[in-house]
Amino acid sequence: MRGRRRRRRAPLRPSQVAVKLKLPFLGEISGTWEPGRAEAEAAWELYVELITRVTVVELRPDEGVLREALSSLYTLFPTTREILRKYGPEVAPRTAPGSVTFGILAVGVLNGALRPLLTRWHPALQAWEARRDREVDPLTHERSWDRHDALRADVAATRATLAELARVLADVAGADYLLPELRDGNPAPTRSGGGYGVCARHLTLRGVDAVQRVPLPRTTHVIPVLASTSR
Repeated sequence: MRGRRRRRRAPLRPSQVAVKLKLPFLGEISGTWEPGRAEAEAAWELYVELITRVTVVELRPDEGVLREALSSLYTLFPTTREILRKYGPEVAPRTAPGSVTFGILAVGVLNGALRPLLTRWHPALQAWEARRDREVDPLTHERSWDRHDALRADVAATRATLAELARVLADVAGADYLLPELRDGNPAPTRSGGGYGVCARHLTLRGVDAVQRVPLPRTTHVIPVLASTSR
């Protein structure tokens, strides 16, 4: 009937995800994540925050302001705190060793990727900015810094971690990869009867682990897996 609305399909959410997320300064977070409904909803909220900022968009050598990048990364602290407070202990339940939760991932990325970057580079960049002459525009002054390339490299490594985190969050939320930077030859999971699966392969993707997704038949049990990158 014309007057009847079509029912929307519920998001396709995995029951279990094997996570191996490399951190640029403090190793990696790895384990099995069995997300509940609250974690899936929190994953969607943090995913939206990541993809609507400059945090996961790669800067080309001739574009972007590093100060803007650091400021954008800093805002993820209050945003993540707000999401954790909103959903409470349901997104950080006590788990057995080797298990991962939304809380472990969120706090781990803040403390293992963002905090070391900002602690090291924010005061150094601030000191250089204070030396700028009024006649020199901020971008030219920033790019004349002898530590500019080193900071850009660390920002790029952190972006790679956040991009991989965004992929994991999208999978858990049952969402599409809404930025080209997140696809990079890895199309978002599509429905094939009852679900989707992940075929592991060795693939170098901006220095972090990656996955290749392939449709699975109806009877296949779906367990997305992140493949370890060979180095």
